[in-house]
Amino acid sequence: MNGALVFDAYGTLFDVHSVQQRCEEFWSGSGAKLSQLWRAKQLEYTWQRSLMGRYVPFAQVTREALAYACEALGLGLDERRSEALMNEYRNLALYPDVPASLARLRAAGRKLAILTNGSPDMIGPLVRNRGLQETFESVLSVDELGVYKPAPQAYQLAVDRLGVAAAGIGFVSSNCWDAIGAKCFGFAVYWINRGGAPVDRTGFLPDRVIGSLADIA
Repeated sequence: MNGALVFDAYGTLFDVHSVQQRCEEFWSGSGAKLSQLWRAKQLEYTWQRSLMGRYVPFAQVTREALAYACEALGLGLDERRSEALMNEYRNLALYPDVPASLARLRAAGRKLAILTNGSPDMIGPLVRNRGLQETFESVLSVDELGVYKPAPQAYQLAVDRLGVAAAGIGFVSSNCWDAIGAKCFGFAVYWINRGGAPVDRTGFLPDRVIGSLADIA
């Protein structure tokens, strides 16, 4: 195993679809559809903005994706509901395999870090609210670069901040596009394929495909 492990946050450690319950409270019968479309547009907007060179923080991307998803589904979105759902992103649930796995890795002396598209105003409170502030040596946000993963400079941020060469970093993500981006950059990559999805066809493959974070720990 490599000298440092760097984790994606959203969809890897934190379940972005834990917002579904609150969505369902607001719009009965539409919670699952809203959660799925919201996440899809959130990712799409990060890629569009990176390609266009028009970066805005992840909080704005997330809010704009929510507005789009609600309009597309014909769901009335007022300021109260918007703020409540945005706050859910600061309180996302951890996947069940995460707490014990991180504890074992930390106990083994691993250097652990997060590298996320999340802006500091979102990822900082989320890490604290889930009691993980002592788990990670660094919580790195692409916000300081003004470009989203999978841009190579986003992964370079981990190399620069951790002082570990790319070949000495193991990168962990459950987002295949992110895992492939990290592999292309030069990390050793562990793709957590919780849903049994096929790998993206880009010419790059993760080093290991695992079903749970426990498989690394």
